[in-house]
Amino acid sequence: MQKFPMTAEGHARLEEELRQLKAEERPAVIRAIAEARAHGDLSENAEYHAARERQSFIEGRIAELETIVPASEIIDVSKFSGDQVKFGAYVTIVDDETEEEKSYRIVGAYEADMKNGSVSMSSPLAKALLGKSVGDTVEVPAPGGARAYEITAVRFR
Repeated sequence: MQKFPMTAEGHARLEEELRQLKAEERPAVIRAIAEARAHGDLSENAEYHAARERQSFIEGRIAELETIVPASEIIDVSKFSGDQVKFGAYVTIVDDETEEEKSYRIVGAYEADMKNGSVSMSSPLAKALLGKSVGDTVEVPAPGGARAYEITAVRFR
């Protein structure tokens, strides 16, 4: 069975999402479908079709999470230290061209969320950073051409 590396925080978020989908979302959409059915002709009932679409999404996400959560390999990053980028590290980088500073956390694929500053360890950025240390410069392939970044900080919490 394939294992999915994950931080404890990411695993807890996925477990909570699964719990919420099963305990709250699923029953709510079943009620919405029943209510929409009561309105009559289903072929022209937009509420019914929207509820069925939502149900399909919820059931698909539940199935996905029921595969991922039990197969998660929780990695205790609190035992990590040093200035070398590893799984779970918070990395601060500076764009060599724009001097813009950004911070990211290297996490598993199923917990990555770029909006919240976490990138999958399989992303081009993380692949370039893994194994490097403070002061190193990495080149990351991008659609507009390769970008160079200098690693200015590596932290573990």
